[in-house]
Order: sequence, then C-alpha cells, then structure tokens
Amino acid sequence: MRVRIALMTLLTAVILPLAAAVADSSVPSADIKGASDNPRLPRYEGSFIVSYDFQKYTDFNLPLSPLEANGKLDSSNNNVFAPRDSKNLEGQVTRFVYLVPKDRSPLEVLRNYQDALTSAGGEVLWQCKGEDCGGAATRSSSGGGGDQSLMMHFFTEKMIKDEAFSNGACAVTSSITDQRYFSGRLPTDGGDTFVAVQTYTIPDGEPYCRVFTNRTVAVVQLVEPKGREQKMVVVKAEEMAKDISTAGHVALYGILFDTDKATLKPESEPTLQEIAKLLAANPDLKVVVVGHTDNVGAFDYNIDLSKRRAAAVVAELAAKFHVAAARLKSAGVGMVAPVASNDNDTGRAKNRRVEVVRLN
Repeated sequence: MRVRIALMTLLTAVILPLAAAVADSSVPSADIKGASDNPRLPRYEGSFIVSYDFQKYTDFNLPLSPLEANGKLDSSNNNVFAPRDSKNLEGQVTRFVYLVPKDRSPLEVLRNYQDALTSAGGEVLWQCKGEDCGGAATRSSSGGGGDQSLMMHFFTEKMIKDEAFSNGACAVTSSITDQRYFSGRLPTDGGDTFVAVQTYTIPDGEPYCRVFTNRTVAVVQLVEPKGREQKMVVVKAEEMAKDISTAGHVALYGILFDTDKATLKPESEPTLQEIAKLLAANPDLKVVVVGHTDNVGAFDYNIDLSKRRAAAVVAELAAKFHVAAARLKSAGVGMVAPVASNDNDTGRAKNRRVEVVRLN
C-alpha cells in the first residue's frame, strides 16, 4: 500500500505540472502561422487570429432564423437544433477565430463587423443575441448530452484541428456568455459572398485557458462563390444497367443543381444523356428518380428540395431526351437514407446524390 501511494504521489508530482505547462494557453502577440485576413471583411483592430480553417469547396448552412430542436440527436448525444429558415450554400469557406483586445464587448465588436459589411455594399440578413439565437446560449463547440449550440450548427469540437488547450481550442471550446450573431450578404465578383459572425465572452477560462477569462472572441466565417472542380467520372449507361440489375438502383453524382434550388446545371447533361441511353436500351424498364440531401438544414425543407430536384430531372428527361413520361416517376427523401456519416464534408458529399431506382 505504501509503495502504491508513493508511486501515485510521484506521478502526480511529475505529470500534472508537465501537463499544465504544455496545456496552458498564452496571450498571443501574432496571428497563428499560415493565417491572414480575408480582404472582403477585415478584422477588428488589435485582434489576433488564434484559429483558422480553409476549405476550397464545401457546403455551408447559413441561419436566417433562430435554431429550433428537430427531435434528433447528434453523435455526441446532443439535441440537434436547426434553423427553420436558412440558405444552403456551397463554395470556398474560410473560418477565422480572433481574440479581441481587452475591454471590448461582444456587441461593440459585432456592430463594427456590421458597419464594415454595410459600408462595402452588403446587408445584414438576420441577427440575434443570447438565447434568442436558439439552442444552448452558453455552450461553444464542446460538450455532449445537452442541447446543441449555435456554434455546433457550424462545427463541433471533433472538427477542430487545433491542439487541445491551445489558444485556438480555448477560444472555441470554453463556456461562453453574452453571445451575439449575424448572417450577412456581400455582393462580390462572380456572385454573393455570405458571412456568419459570432461574438461572445469567455467568463471563466480556468484552469488551462485562463488568459481568455473575460475576453471577447469573434468567429468570422465567409462563404465565397467558387466553381467546383469536376472530377467525377460520368457513369455510363452500361454501368447503370449493371447496378440496377444487381442492386435495383444506381447512385449518381453527376447531376448538379444551383445552390438551394431545383435548377439543373449544364454540367448535368452528360449524366442525363446516359440515363436516356439506359432507358432507350431497355424499353421495358421503368424507373423512379430519387433525390437525396445531407442533413444540413431543416428536415421539411430538405424533403421538399429533394422532391423538386427529382421532379426537375424527370421533366428534363421527358422534355429534352424524349423519354416517355409513363416510364418515369420522381420522389424525394431528403436526408433519411444516408450512405455515409453527415459529421464531415466527405460524408455529406456522398449523401447529396440522385438515385435511379428500378420500378418494375
């Protein structure tokens, strides 16, 4: 027993001070390596970038109304909250997390960002504060077994690339207070840039994030218009026939739509041509075109969007490729039939698809 106590004492004496030395955040004097401002929306003066994330092309759901519980649980057993009104966006997404100078309130910082946006010709689309934003108003990206926060709508602790207890991690995993937020739009070359700005105070950063205590943090996210690289190989009619014969359906990723709409993009034509070839080569075949989405956005909205997109495919096949309407039906199932996890961009991309299902 004495040996065991002595060993535990030794471990405590050695490991805990070491962990504290490694883990403690520190007052930044420069931006983290590799990060710089986006000229479309500059920083609040005197702030430092403590966390940064850049994705060349991904999806982003921009809230335009308070988050509401939708009866689902996420992978951390949190009640999922989603906005009833939102914009489903795709493009180049950049996230900046700034530590603001001392004695600056979340409201003051937020108003400065709004002024910068409107001065550049943009507009505020929606704003909220505290509990009015929906979800847990005192949680950031961290935690499980409760209600999702506004920040969790955009990203969770599992998605953070910063090391534990670093400045970046402290800024977005600590408990928060005095939350402020706005969604905005900025007209730019090639299309609109959308912004999401969240500011808040960290009331207590102890024990490892103590330098963040009573400091304001600004999380600024920009979604810029950018064309997606076309690297998907078009599925040929023969391959479709093989999958339908063996599995009863085939998943297609070459049918593309305008963001948040059921308007087919011109890039969809090669895949639509192959569907038409499939039906021409199999005159007795009848199919259902089924639209699928990821889980970003409200349930009812995604069901409706997937239905409208499937119907658009059927209409195009009938009108442009002269497929008999009696051989085609459409359906939309939204997010209810995922083929991958919706917890990351890769999985969500796999879930956004159109399937052709054998009907007869």
